[in-house]
Amino acid sequence: MADDAPRGAAYDVLVAVREQEAYTNLVLPPLLRARGIRDRDAAFATELVSGTIRRQGLYDAVIDACVDRPLAKVDPGVLDALRLGTHQLLSMRVPTHAAVKTTVDLVRAKVGHRPAGFVNAVLRKVARHDLDGWVRRVAPDPAADPVGFASVAHAHPRWVVEALAEALGGAADELDALLAADNDAPRVSLVARPGLASVEELVEAGGVASTLSPFAVTLPGGDPAAIPAVAEGRAGVQDEGSQLVAEALADAPLDGTDARWLDLCAGPGGKAALLAALAGGQGARVLASERQPHRAVLVRTATATAGLGLLGVVTADGTRPAWAPGSFDRVLVDAPCSGLGALRRRPEARWRKSAADLDGLVPLQEALLGSALDAVRPGGVVAYVTCSPVLAETSGVVSAVLGRRDDVGLEDAAPLLPAVEDAAGPLPGTVQLWPHRHGTDAMFLALLRRH
Repeated sequence: MADDAPRGAAYDVLVAVREQEAYTNLVLPPLLRARGIRDRDAAFATELVSGTIRRQGLYDAVIDACVDRPLAKVDPGVLDALRLGTHQLLSMRVPTHAAVKTTVDLVRAKVGHRPAGFVNAVLRKVARHDLDGWVRRVAPDPAADPVGFASVAHAHPRWVVEALAEALGGAADELDALLAADNDAPRVSLVARPGLASVEELVEAGGVASTLSPFAVTLPGGDPAAIPAVAEGRAGVQDEGSQLVAEALADAPLDGTDARWLDLCAGPGGKAALLAALAGGQGARVLASERQPHRAVLVRTATATAGLGLLGVVTADGTRPAWAPGSFDRVLVDAPCSGLGALRRRPEARWRKSAADLDGLVPLQEALLGSALDAVRPGGVVAYVTCSPVLAETSGVVSAVLGRRDDVGLEDAAPLLPAVEDAAGPLPGTVQLWPHRHGTDAMFLALLRRH
């Protein structure tokens, strides 16, 4: 193991995800830095762990077909190693002998010598077929059960496939493309916070300017933290979809005062930092509110360089506001959601969520949107945002809240995103971004104005 640090790191992250419900994107980067794993080795470890988790459902079906016992009877640490080995065999350009030998060595180092022979035998069975061959063997008949086939072939829980198909509506023929995009490694997108950093500075550091967001740069490779602007907090890592919805709120036309903005659910702080930078350039200030104390700490860190654009960071329950009604001119409510729009970046999320989670999320989303509308003054605007295309969390929430209020109207948000095409949302005027169309997370945006 001394000479195979990337696989060792990938294994340790898988264990942390399983045992501690850790998040890959939070655990892996500091672990790689702590162990001095850089460049190609870091990229290998990242693909190994993220790809393994994304396709875990499919790989478990393949492994199940190759063992003589239920998967529940396989030692969890051994199963983690088998998943890593299967990903190398079926989805990475790793020669069979190397994938098998290194996985056996990994098990010996991490679990013990006893299961080494078992792991060797299972992986040699896995190697008998390629990925498509295994899909044909372990997935349902696509003609008889197309949803079940898609669920196994693209490694998404069945309920997720059904929810995404419903969200696509008349574009259901794009379902395979969407599910495939969820399994692609996402681009690293940076945001140059206005007044603090420029796109030109990030391009000089190796980035490529975006065609969607005027503040976005795509980083082809390397550690973003090594870029001075990122290390200093003048720029940050932020998906272009997240940038676009924040920009839309800042650019929405407004009559009258425009001095106080609110980010109602600010954690972990990326949108708050961009909003504060935008507000500072327009003579406004942003109050960032976050209910969970540990996430409020993240917001303070993310907005530490915001300067005059930040009014402050408070720890508060957005459904029980600590401010007077009508206190703000613009409000962002990036509501807690299922996160099904960011499955590329949060590979473990698909295996942790269930359809039952929506039963608790939707009432919270409606309450937060109602609170945001109460917080904005007459004539002010509210951006309701979710990182999910699921209709219950998007059009369902907006329609429910509009149906209970006669002082609110839905605005057309599309003109605020002039560089984005083919992004019509499920309600007229709303916007729905998609990974397979736009290369962004599947962010939903509704812009509401209080009368």
